[in-house]
Amino acid sequence: MSRFMNRYYSDLEPYVPGEQPRDRKFIKLNTNESPYPPSPAVLDCFNRGLAEELRLYEDPTNRDLNAAIAKYYNLSPDMVLATGGSDEALELAFMAYCQDGAAYADVTYGFYPVFSKLHHIDTKIIPLKEDFTIDPKDYEHLGRAIVIANPNAPTGTYLCRSEIEQILKTNPDHVVIVDEAYVDFGNESMIPLTREYDNLVVTQTFSKSRNLAGARIAFAAGNSELIRDMEILRNSRNPYNVTRVSQRLGIAAINDEEYFRKCCDVIVSTREWTKNELEQLGFSGPESHTNFLFVKHERLSGEEVCQKLREKGILVRHFTSQRIKDYNRITIGSMAEMIALSDALKEIVHETENR
Repeated sequence: MSRFMNRYYSDLEPYVPGEQPRDRKFIKLNTNESPYPPSPAVLDCFNRGLAEELRLYEDPTNRDLNAAIAKYYNLSPDMVLATGGSDEALELAFMAYCQDGAAYADVTYGFYPVFSKLHHIDTKIIPLKEDFTIDPKDYEHLGRAIVIANPNAPTGTYLCRSEIEQILKTNPDHVVIVDEAYVDFGNESMIPLTREYDNLVVTQTFSKSRNLAGARIAFAAGNSELIRDMEILRNSRNPYNVTRVSQRLGIAAINDEEYFRKCCDVIVSTREWTKNELEQLGFSGPESHTNFLFVKHERLSGEEVCQKLREKGILVRHFTSQRIKDYNRITIGSMAEMIALSDALKEIVHETENR
């Protein structure tokens, strides 16, 4: 760090993304990307002269993309804010609504502490229960903004609508931010509640269930006043936040409902198959409501499993914090990739039993 660095950031610990290897071909099960290509409607965009338009700036209002998202979720367009990935939506919400502080779980998405530190936000960390679930009672009457990944990452656990409503009702003077990056894999979105509660912001991404991680498309939903707040901040820092290409791809993706549902259903089915395979090998973990499994082995450490899989050409995500150091987060890939994972883990477990 240079001597010119702003002292407010001198002890900032940046978020560490999952590894994106370049030097070797791996089966990548470490960053929760989709194993399937984007919708055929998305691919068709590239066959209609889209590249020729790249000399022009995109629409800074993201009007058509906002309208397409709003139509899909039965909202008015002024209740939607398109962003360059859900991290942008989340940061805007942290900036807008956490002046009295923020509260979130001890085991959750690793960017929340970074946003808190970056914007000098007082933080209340609330431990998950022993089974890695959230107790809604822990989030009542907190006097600060609340951030909940639902389903949670990396644990995969989920709060139902009535539990989220309980949190909203007991914190009427502060915003509840619900991060739904993984909601499409069999869960109920809280977006409809944005029509009922003026203190709810919901964020979603096109990176997971809509197979567009590389396009960096996401959005926030909330009542029009909340969205206007976030729009002011967006225009004050990055008004051209969603590229011309990404806007078109996002519209095509959200309009292809059939392909979206097909991909989600296949991932959920593959997840259940993988869960059963891992349980037979001595792995266990919370019930997953996502496109990943969060598991530990009865005899092997999380670090050992992660390293041995890497040696066999498979990447998974290992976390070093004390409470979850025995666990790995395993993205659900294609069935062929999950079979390869199962075969590799069988070898690893067998080698361990015979050493």
